[in-house]
Amino acid sequence: MLLFTIFVQKPIMKLTIKGTKGHDLSFDPSDKVSVKFAMFFEGLCTLGVKAAINKYGYTEQRFYQLLSEFKKEGSSALIDKKRGPNTQSVRTKEVRNQIIRLRFLDPFASAGVISQKLNQMGYSVSTRSVERTITEFGLQKKLIR
Repeated sequence: MLLFTIFVQKPIMKLTIKGTKGHDLSFDPSDKVSVKFAMFFEGLCTLGVKAAINKYGYTEQRFYQLLSEFKKEGSSALIDKKRGPNTQSVRTKEVRNQIIRLRFLDPFASAGVISQKLNQMGYSVSTRSVERTITEFGLQKKLIR
């Protein structure tokens, strides 16, 4: 018995900027730097800003924000930056361990009291951070019914 495998290749979608004399410029839409640069080109030189942002899926505010960054930093500003927090969390492993330790030493202490004790020990921790850690580790007080 023969088995055949058929590979169906998805057509590669390309974005195109219409040029003069039949010379068009096509590029891959997954290349974010090219997309942003093409949006600038079409927005400022050919189509206009409104048509370009509609074509490329950006808002007008983001268009001008990117344009400002591009004018300051050049093409490196068009590269997507890493998302997420830029600084380490206040709740480091050491702080979490201290919160757990204080909770086990005094199970009836409120998050505010634990936060106050940690601040006295030299850790700058808010009451809300203590509450998050207590909830995260399941150290809430059990209600007796």
